[in-house]
Amino acid sequence: MLRISRLTDYGTLVLANLPSDETQLLSAADVAAATGISLPTVSKLLKSLAKASLVTSTRGAHGGYRLSRSAGEISAADIIDALEGPVSITECSAIDSHCDYESVCSVGGAWQRINVAIRRALEDINLTDLQRARAPVPHFEFAGMPISVERKA
Repeated sequence: MLRISRLTDYGTLVLANLPSDETQLLSAADVAAATGISLPTVSKLLKSLAKASLVTSTRGAHGGYRLSRSAGEISAADIIDALEGPVSITECSAIDSHCDYESVCSVGGAWQRINVAIRRALEDINLTDLQRARAPVPHFEFAGMPISVERKA
């Protein structure tokens, strides 16, 4: 099953609670209180997100964190890359592939195309989209056949 980690899920929630306004900052404790995520986890996430240049930190008594750019400029792909590394659903779709069967594999190209499609979809969704409450569920087609993606109650 393809699934992002719980830490990436939490990282998205942390980002969604940070301001993008340069004059506003939130402390890690403020973010932890707003999200219900433990302070050590929030601190760990903020460190990773700062390293990936998704958040900016300011030290000092009046310091804190904010988004490094607007929520509309941060894609789901950016978030996943920062917290999990680039999306790679198979060994052969990774940038530094080391599959022993690549030379004789007849399905690797298809998996690479699927990987590119997933990447593009993640790049098309930004943090603003992720923040929207009750956003409409997208409609997809797979091999020309419409599929329904429904939310579980």
